[in-house]
Amino acid sequence: MISKKLQLKRKAEVSTSVVQVKKRFRIVTDDALNVCMCGITANVDQHMLLLLQRKTRLVTVVTLFSFSHFRPPHGQGKLFVSRRSLLDELFEVNHIRTIYHMFIALLILFIFSTLVVDFIDEGRLVLDFDLLVYAFGQFPLVVCTWICMFLSVLVVPYTLFHLWSHTQSGSFAHPNLYSVLFGSVFLLYQALGLGFLPTYVVVTNSLPPASCSVVIMEQVRLMMKAHSFVRENVPRFLAWSKDKTSPGPVVPQVSHYLYFLFAPTLIYRDKYPRNPVIRWGYVATKFLQVLGCLFYAYYVFVRLCIPQFRSVSLQLFDLKAMVLCVFNSILPGVLVLFLGFFAFLHCWHNAFAEMLRFADRMFYKDWWNSTSFANYYRTWNVVVHDWLYYYVYRDFLWMSQKRFRPAAMLFVFTVSAVVHEYILAICFGFFYPVLFCLFMCFGMMFNFILHDQRKGPIWNIIMWTSLFLGQGVIICLYSHEWYAQRYCPLKEPSFLELLKPRSWSCQRGLVVESDNL
Repeated sequence: MISKKLQLKRKAEVSTSVVQVKKRFRIVTDDALNVCMCGITANVDQHMLLLLQRKTRLVTVVTLFSFSHFRPPHGQGKLFVSRRSLLDELFEVNHIRTIYHMFIALLILFIFSTLVVDFIDEGRLVLDFDLLVYAFGQFPLVVCTWICMFLSVLVVPYTLFHLWSHTQSGSFAHPNLYSVLFGSVFLLYQALGLGFLPTYVVVTNSLPPASCSVVIMEQVRLMMKAHSFVRENVPRFLAWSKDKTSPGPVVPQVSHYLYFLFAPTLIYRDKYPRNPVIRWGYVATKFLQVLGCLFYAYYVFVRLCIPQFRSVSLQLFDLKAMVLCVFNSILPGVLVLFLGFFAFLHCWHNAFAEMLRFADRMFYKDWWNSTSFANYYRTWNVVVHDWLYYYVYRDFLWMSQKRFRPAAMLFVFTVSAVVHEYILAICFGFFYPVLFCLFMCFGMMFNFILHDQRKGPIWNIIMWTSLFLGQGVIICLYSHEWYAQRYCPLKEPSFLELLKPRSWSCQRGLVVESDNL
């Protein structure tokens, strides 16, 4: 029912937009004809009026055709329209902007409290950022790795698709065999070129968490982009090869593909709605806000996380210590959640969208008003949700002929949980599937219990309470395991010992001094 509602909504939006364009041009055409009729005498040549009518109709057709560039191919898929981000609209209201000012005031207090504590303990003002320097260590290697990944994604998928399109044009025998061959090469590139090699560079060079997250998250993003490019263009080319309604094969230009690799979306289109100008002041403001969120997160960890987990990790992690740790971690967990959302989904995406004049800024919806986890999953990160919905959920239903909708939803949750846990495992350097269990157990359970039929303020309170508690669990368990890995290293660990969390057995008598944070 949700899928049908979404399809009907998209069809209504498309039809409404087309009707509005038709009405607008019909008014312009009638006005132009009326002016001409009033200004021309009875002896006017009727052939001139016929040419004027044909010209105005041609303008209408051309305009409607240009509008169809933003429509989904074959009437399906995501519809891109020009719209602003929700927070940009809300911050124009003074009452909402006051909340933004409150967070800035809290950052100022964090800075002053850190300076005061350092002055009392050290007798001087300490303004070093050792945690940031450590977290973003070996950054030149990160830049080189990203350049190699980007160039490979720019060249390999486009070249493979271009070569494959020539084998399907009719001049080659056995086109299905070529499809299997090029498809296998593409999957091999996704697995080895984008999957294995960046991970190997990260692991062998022991990149710190922040530098590692840049490489791994870009790895996942580029893999999703390459899949979208192939997934959107292959069906379109096959449709052309059967009907051949257009004069030439439907092969996208390199400039379109290059724009897509930088655009803040994971759904490929040849063209997107574009803004007329670039507001460079807006771009600078968003990047400064990202930098501010980075320092904000630094002070959250320095003031609220590191002092707590350094002392807790020296003790045996029993049930009592775990409960206290979880509740003490809720505040930093919530702050990190808000900072990650604001810095990445709002500021970072809007900055690149503004530089590219990308007009569709709906990177998220009003997830804070959700009364169900089902709605929260759809509105928290619209960019990733669109990719999962169109290329995982709908393709699963297409392959199963729409027979196993619960299985399709379970498959989406599994893919999302595995990717999130993969990112954390590689970035932290240990396997501790806390996020995977939260996704597959509590996430699935809340998705069916707190569904879309739950309305009212009480359900929004329940959603926020569960979200806060989950953030406390994530910050507590991963931080405790991070310090346990450094305080209680294993000299010759076996495979089973690597899978077992070190925090379950690390205690004061086994502590080994470590200089790492």
